[in-house]
Amino acid sequence: MEKSNPLYKAYVEILNRELVSAMGCTEPIAVAYCAAAARAALGAVPERILVEASGNIIKNVKSVVVPHTGNRRGLAASACAGALYGNEKAGLEVVSNAGEEEIQALGPYMEKTNVEVRPLVSDCLLDMIITVYAGASYAKVRIADEHTNIVRIEKDGEVLFKKSLQTKQEVTDESIYELLTVKDIIDFADTCDLNDVSDLLDRMVTQNSAIAEEGLKKDYGANIGKVLLNTGTDVKTIAKAYAAAASDARMNGCELPVVICSGSGNQGITTSLPVIVYARAMNVSKDIMYRGILVSALTTIHAKTGIGRLSAYCGAVSAGAGAGAGIAYLNGGREAEISHTIVNALAITSGIVCDGAKSSCAAKIATAVETGIFGYEMYCNGQQFYGGDGLVAKGVENTIDSFAKLARIGMRDTDRQIIMMMTGDSGKEETDRVLQGSK
Repeated sequence: MEKSNPLYKAYVEILNRELVSAMGCTEPIAVAYCAAAARAALGAVPERILVEASGNIIKNVKSVVVPHTGNRRGLAASACAGALYGNEKAGLEVVSNAGEEEIQALGPYMEKTNVEVRPLVSDCLLDMIITVYAGASYAKVRIADEHTNIVRIEKDGEVLFKKSLQTKQEVTDESIYELLTVKDIIDFADTCDLNDVSDLLDRMVTQNSAIAEEGLKKDYGANIGKVLLNTGTDVKTIAKAYAAAASDARMNGCELPVVICSGSGNQGITTSLPVIVYARAMNVSKDIMYRGILVSALTTIHAKTGIGRLSAYCGAVSAGAGAGAGIAYLNGGREAEISHTIVNALAITSGIVCDGAKSSCAAKIATAVETGIFGYEMYCNGQQFYGGDGLVAKGVENTIDSFAKLARIGMRDTDRQIIMMMTGDSGKEETDRVLQGSK
């Protein structure tokens, strides 16, 4: 693929959009970013905060530890951290530079600040509006579709910023994402001038490896990474353990950044670390490892595009298939091997649900990585799933579309039920209101 090819430029642009650093789980950090932006518009530390959030935001913020908050969890902690000391110019690293004095001040600030949380009725699965108040003034910020996509800023009745809101869960300028195909992803990985993406990949390898090592050294959550290493030290087990350990740390308050993929740190971890582990075990060159990561990352993005940022479908499934594709590439696989790896992996684990960000995400990641690798091993042994086997369709692109429809459309009621169960039966009426726009 020539560098002058518009497709080449589109793929580089996609990677620049998607492979960005984030501190902590992206949903609570997005809430903190929204609150920080609202405080900046207000021009004062808020005395009262109203958080209106879609069901999937509530689900993913409920149980995860927010970094730089003194091990606090939930929407109130996320919003208050952003409002008190968040850097509104730092995107998904909004609270990364908080000092110890600021973090110590969070508890007293939360005690005196009234934070109200309301479900938000919206067609967007990723949607939040945060309104902050000081004296007689207020400021309001809305983020929708993507974690840092501010679509409206308002202060005291005056609209300071506004841009059009896309419907459903589409990403910005989705047309370039529709250019993704497995065939072209492989062509791009084979021919890419790595100078065009080396900064992204250097950061991804460095940051995601560091948080995996951290997860294996210390006690985080259910310590899935450590448990896996106690079962064996073959390359497959190490690949699963490193990905799981990074999630162990990230879901439980580790203050190291990760490079995300498809809007998710867990997907960035799952996309990259298994390929890194295999590349090092195989002693391949840095260039080959980076090309394998390109296959994995772009495959993950491709599989997730039709699903959207948030759903009842566990995003680790797509990332695990991506990791399997990247490992197949390291082993010399190209279109046939990689396509069948993806189809096999999706056929096996696409029933995993997302019930919010929390410790068990690490175990789901390990399962997804196992399945991605097994999908490749199946093909190496002359085995595969065929079109008509359940939701598997003829061809990898049709199969990706099939499972995307399952996640985006078929699992809407599943999403409603998950959110209702997580918020208690008393929240049924409001949960129905939150999700009615997507039914």
